[in-house]
Amino acid sequence: MIVLNFAHPLTATQLEQVNVLTGHTVDRVIDVSTHVNALQTLAPQVAILVEQCGLSSQEWQTLPLLINPPGLSSIAVVLLAELHGRCGYFPAHLRLRRVEDSIPAGFEAAEVLDLQSIRETARQQRG
Repeated sequence: MIVLNFAHPLTATQLEQVNVLTGHTVDRVIDVSTHVNALQTLAPQVAILVEQCGLSSQEWQTLPLLINPPGLSSIAVVLLAELHGRCGYFPAHLRLRRVEDSIPAGFEAAEVLDLQSIRETARQQRG
C-alpha cells in the first residue's frame, strides 16, 4: 500500500498502526508539502500538489492508496475531488487523533475512512 501524505510527517508508530488498521503493509510513503498561496486560485495549486506524487494514470487507477489529507479543509475538499477524478473512485483516507494527555502533543492513527463505501451508503438516502 502507498500512503500519499499531504500533512505532517508520519511516525514509524503511526505507520505500524496503519498496517494494523488496514491489514496491509505500507510499502511506501510519498510526502507532499502542502503549501498554497491563499491569494491564488486553489484548484490549479492542488492539481500541482497531486502531480508531485509522481504516479502515472494507470497507477492512480490500480495501486492501493491511502490518503493522509491536509488539515486545512479547503485544500482537503479540492484534493478529494482531484483524487476522485484521477482514481475513478474515492480512495481511503486516514484519520489521526490527538493522544490524550500527551505532552508534547502526539497523534495516533484512529481509523481508515472508506469514503467509497460511505458514498454508496449515502446514495441509498436519495430515494
